This record gives sequence, structure tokens and C-alpha cells, in this order.
Amino acid sequence: MTSDVPPTHEEPVTLAALAARAGVHISTVSRALTPGANGVSPGTTERIRALAHDLGYQRDPAAAALRTGRSSVFGVLVPRLTDFVLARVYEGLDAAGAQHGYNTFVVNTTDVPALRRERLEELLARRVDGIVLGDARLDGDDLVRVLDRRNIPYVLVSRRLRGHLSVTTDDLLGGRLAAEHLLQLGHRCVGVVAGEPYASTGVERTAGFVRRYAEAGLPLPADYVLPSRFDTAGGHTAGDALLNLSPRPTAIFAVNDTAAIGVIGALREHGLRPGGDVAVVGYNDIPVAADMPVPLSTVRSPMFEMGQHAMGLLIDRLQGRQVRSKRLRPRLIARASTLGDQPYAG
Repeated sequence: MTSDVPPTHEEPVTLAALAARAGVHISTVSRALTPGANGVSPGTTERIRALAHDLGYQRDPAAAALRTGRSSVFGVLVPRLTDFVLARVYEGLDAAGAQHGYNTFVVNTTDVPALRRERLEELLARRVDGIVLGDARLDGDDLVRVLDRRNIPYVLVSRRLRGHLSVTTDDLLGGRLAAEHLLQLGHRCVGVVAGEPYASTGVERTAGFVRRYAEAGLPLPADYVLPSRFDTAGGHTAGDALLNLSPRPTAIFAVNDTAAIGVIGALREHGLRPGGDVAVVGYNDIPVAADMPVPLSTVRSPMFEMGQHAMGLLIDRLQGRQVRSKRLRPRLIARASTLGDQPYAG
């Protein structure tokens, strides 16, 4: 007969103790306390987890990883968490993971190939159950090859690579929305701050924009589409170069909001007003965009939802379910940086 008195701190609650109290095999308790609870009925899982909570059972992650071969931890690689978009995507990842009993461990790679490989190896050494890549590269990504070769479940988020599971915004559509907005406002001579050529975000947003202008019979000359870093300094440099062209563009599309803010800085140095002299469109709709002295028109991407969906797909992949890549729909948000004082009728 078992006692109804919970063990004291001198008698740590073990899986064996839980199994005895619940009247089940220890392997059933182990599976019930593991994310997914594979092979255990919902009723039994709920009863065992409630008992574990009541008795103050503390899971030993290291022991569980050795026993099950799983750590209930996912590794996340991002270029930099100081970027609001990536931070918001990570919040979605972490929240969705927690709902399913998983923790996340995030590392910054600064988009440097050698550091990416080093950080991936660090995560794999922690016996993570899977990997989220937020820094996939179009110029030959050795990390996905490593993960495929080692049979590690993974998903790409924010950026995508053809043939690999990913959750992104529909960036081709997003670029197209920015172009349609400027075409509606009558802008025929436009420039693009195109981002880094190794990132699908910059490449596809630029492609969607340029194609829409070509369809309108207004192909963009090559010198009006400039690569740039994704930060304000990169946007400022590219914006300054575009403003020195002749004829000067009447509108500039930057492939993220941070670069667009840099473009606005370049406008100020040229004595020009955003939304008055030159229209500016960004991408993502970070919080500061609406609170700029001249609020920034932008293409809104569902950042938090992107992270949630990516975590859901990774868990599905880990558990052997069918998975497909997702592209979430962006939306144009028109503000004074393109409209000036006029209302938007689009």
C-alpha cells in the first residue's frame, strides 16, 4: 500500500515512484511526460501529468535526453536578435514551442558563414531535437547539407531555399504590392534598396517589385536597383546613391523598414521630404514605422505568426507527419511617407 504523503525534499520524486503511484509501467510515465506523449492515451497522459505536478516532480533534462534520445529543446539560428523582425519571429517560435512542451535555444550568427557552422555544431552538441534556420543563404548553404546528412529535422523561417521546408512571408507578392501602390500614385521613375543578394527576402521582394514595373511598361535600369546591407547605414548609403542619379527617382522602395529609415536619413541630407519630394516604402511594419516624424508606408509581414507556423511544422516533421512549406500573406500599409497629406484610396 502506497502512502498519500508526498515525498519530502530528501526523497526526490522519480519516474519509478510516479509509475507506482499511477499503477502503470515506468515507460508509460516517461512517454506521458515527453512532448507529444506518443503511444499514451490522452486520459492517462493527463492523469500522470497531474500527479507529477501534485508531487512536485522535476524532470532531469540530461537524464531524459540519455534515456529517450531527445532533449525537448530546439536550436534556433538567426543573423542577429537585435533585429526587431527576427526577435518577433523568435517570440512566435518560443511561444509555440512552449505550448507543446519544448524549449528553444537561440544563437546569433551575424550572417557569417564560418560562424554559422560553428554555432550549428554548438547546438548539435547540446543534443537538440531539431533546428530552426532564420539565416538561410542563397549562395550555397552548407548548413542544410549538414542537417540533411545527419538526418536532423529542421525548418527555415523568414528566408527560404527552394526544395527545403520553410515558413516565410510571400515576399514576391509583398514587392508587387509596394510597386502597385507607387504606380497608383503615379511614380514612373523609382529606385530600389534591394538588400543582400544572399537573402531570399531581399531577392524576392526586389523581384516582385521590379516585375510589376516591367509589366507596366516601366523596366527599371540596373543602376536604379542597388544591393545594400539590411541596416540603417546600408539604407542610407544606397539611398544617397539613388538620390544622386539623373533623373532622380520620385520614389524609393527599401526591402526592409530599417533600410527605409536609412533612406529617409539620406533624403534629409539632400534637403528632401519623404512623402513630399520623394516617396518611401519599407517592408515588415516594425513598431517604429508608424511613429516616425513622417510615418512610414510599408508592407506588413506577419512576423509572430511566421514563428508560430515554423515551430508547428518542425514539431510535425519531428513526429513524422506530412509537412509542406507555407507562405503567409503580406499587406500594404499606406502612410504619409508615400501619401503626404492625401488619404489612401487603394
